[in-house]
Parts: sequence; structure tokens; C-alpha cells
Amino acid sequence: MKYISVITLVASVLISSCNQQQSSTDKEEFEAYLKLKRVSLDDQTRYERLRVEYDRRAALAVATLNTELLDQVLIDAEIEEFRKELLISRYFEKYLNDAVTDQGIQNYYSNNVDDYKTRKAQVSHILFRVNPGMDETERQVALTKASEAHSKITSGEDFASVAKTMSEDKVSAAKGGSLGWINDGAISKAFSEKIFAMQKDQISEPFLTDYGFHIVKIDEGQQDVVKPLEALKGDIRYQLRSESKKAETKRLLESVSYLPEKAEVKK
Repeated sequence: MKYISVITLVASVLISSCNQQQSSTDKEEFEAYLKLKRVSLDDQTRYERLRVEYDRRAALAVATLNTELLDQVLIDAEIEEFRKELLISRYFEKYLNDAVTDQGIQNYYSNNVDDYKTRKAQVSHILFRVNPGMDETERQVALTKASEAHSKITSGEDFASVAKTMSEDKVSAAKGGSLGWINDGAISKAFSEKIFAMQKDQISEPFLTDYGFHIVKIDEGQQDVVKPLEALKGDIRYQLRSESKKAETKRLLESVSYLPEKAEVKK
């Protein structure tokens, strides 16, 4: 009888210990759930309400396992894929927040500022339009008009006056031919090459672009303009995060021993 009592006592202790361990684990899991939901442990009202709901859904989940309605193997596979996706997502969320900082963006901008420079010039023009449907005779007529306008200007007539009366770009013509400040490459390659090879107050001979024959006057010579960091910060952040994620993905994959030997890690 004494031996039986000892065995009973030991069994009771073991069962109690297991229950306490299970209870402790359950408490930790629930408090982790509260942290996920951003609920303070001091908010007793919400704590109790969420505890009831948490236990209810846990019981409901167990109950579904006792049915034969679901393919448990398929469910397990789906859960495992979700777990992997969540791990990867959460890891890179934290890693990239630490790897790409505002200071890092500032440093990258400072070190590559020449990449963010562009040229601009203040330009006026007189335009005689051509289009792909014109035959050679019609194109020659447009060129003749352009040559006539150029002759008037070189003979002393005011550029703005000639633009108002002769230019077929009616919007700029109303402003004496003014296009305002033009960034390099904003209109066409041929137009940019012409205006950025000219000096202030210089007037070009007629030249052809996809829009037609132009006569150009440089109102203000070219200036270098640097795009401000604030306008580029989002693009730089995206670029640096993409590069960091690619490099870290490669490092992580190379660090695991079970990666298939023939699997290629994308660079």
C-alpha cells in the first residue's frame, strides 16, 4: 500500500507539472496573440473579451479536425506555405527597414548627384508643321515659309513679331514664340541637340524635327539643374531596397545546407 501511495503521488506531481507547463505555454501563446493585435496586457476588459473569443475559435478549429469534410493533408500544406511566406515577409520587412535608412538614402544621393543633373534653356521658336502624310512638294512649301521667316528676322524684324504672325504653333505664337524653360530631351532629340549647342540670343536657321521646321532663339542660355532629394527619395528608397533584398536573398540561400546543389541562386 505504501508503494502504491508513492506511485500515485509521483503520478500526480507529473500530471500537475504537465498541466502547469501546458497552461504556461497557452498563456504565452495568447499574450503573443494580444501583441499581434496590439492590445495591452493591462487592458483587462479587452483581455477577457479576446480570451473568450480566442478560446472559442481554438475549440472550433479542433472541432473541424474531427470532421471528415476537409482534406487535412491539403490544409497542412497550405498552412506550411503561409508560414514560409509569413517568415520571409516579416524577415525582409525588418531587414530592409534597418538596411535602407534616410541617412543611407542621403548618402547615396550625395555620392551619385551627377546622375540627377539635367540641363535646361529658355527658348522661343517659330514652327512650320510637317507630317508623314505630306509629299515632297508640301514639305518644300513648309521649308520655304521657314526660310522666309528666317530672312525677315535676319533683316532686322523682331523675332516675337514674326512668331506671332507666321508660326503654326498657335499656343507659343501668342507669346511671341516663347516655349519657356525646356529640359534636355523634353521635346525631341533633334530639338535638344540644336538648342543645347547654341548660345544666349543666338537664332538658328530652319531645322527639321518630327514636328516640322523650327527657327529657334535662345532667350536664356543653358543651366544645369539638380533634381532635389525630396523629389527622388521614393525612387532611391525603392532602388536600394530592391538591391538589398536581392543581395540578402542570395546570402540566405547560400547559407542553408539543404539547398539543392543544382539550384541556381539568381544574382
